[in-house]
Amino acid sequence: MSSDSTSDIKASLNERGGFHVWWRLLRPHTLTASFVPVFVGTMVAVVDLNGTIAFGLFLAMMMASILIQAATNMFNEYYDYVRGLDNEQSVGIGGTIVRDGIRPKTVLFLALSFFAIAVLLGVYICILSSWWIAVIGSVSMMVGYLYTGGPLPIAYTPFGELVAGFFMGPVIVGIAYFIQTGTISGSVVLISIPIAICIGAILMANNIRDRVGDKENGRKTLAILLGHEGAVAFLAANFILVYALTILYIFLGMLPLWSLITLISTVHAIKAVKSFSGKGSPVAMMPAMKGTAQTNTFYGMLLGLSLLIFVFLP
Repeated sequence: MSSDSTSDIKASLNERGGFHVWWRLLRPHTLTASFVPVFVGTMVAVVDLNGTIAFGLFLAMMMASILIQAATNMFNEYYDYVRGLDNEQSVGIGGTIVRDGIRPKTVLFLALSFFAIAVLLGVYICILSSWWIAVIGSVSMMVGYLYTGGPLPIAYTPFGELVAGFFMGPVIVGIAYFIQTGTISGSVVLISIPIAICIGAILMANNIRDRVGDKENGRKTLAILLGHEGAVAFLAANFILVYALTILYIFLGMLPLWSLITLISTVHAIKAVKSFSGKGSPVAMMPAMKGTAQTNTFYGMLLGLSLLIFVFLP
């Protein structure tokens, strides 16, 4: 590929040099998928504990979750490059290897380093809560690696959304709640389901955008199996389910009436679905990706905020 074409891609994606290269490697737009579950799980605990919170555990859990997500993104960058799936025209990646010339081994080293720091934070969390967290955390980290690493990467199968949603939803929300309360309730598991769906939607949007290239490279994602229109319809159905469950939980008293503020995030969900319509190129579908990520961010933050408001203004 010519240097001019590479420059065009970098310009269309607004990719800059310097610190921005390393920032893109983290894929910051995906990090809310690790922040939101910890925030929501902790806020549910704050409600059940009548306003108390162990800030040290909250911050440690938040940082560990973000580090694991960032490391998973780096593994994705590394292994897709090694398998020859990424090139200078690839959209939706950090582009640090194929467009910025960062050594693949440097990316792998950073990913492993982030995992190591997450382990240390995990030890701190276990000391103050339960060593069962170490078992669950180890499984979560292994899945993070196997998502794009290993002989059969999960991301290349129709189960990527399901696996990511489960571990980033019920598992992380549950851990965040448990380390604060020392127990698990049925309500927190149910409340984590809309979070899981939102996170799975981010992966679905990513796979819709990459559907053509992924199919050419032998992947069998859910978006490939459903086709473009079917996948977009599935994405829309997921968003509808998120808000339907939220309203149901409010009606059942599992969530406060304040949680109706989450409906504000429907603006981004509608934008995401509409932005996929009639779009064929990955670059043209980037606004849809942004809208999906914003839906997860705003829904999760507003849900957590509604619980916090309820504690102080019931």
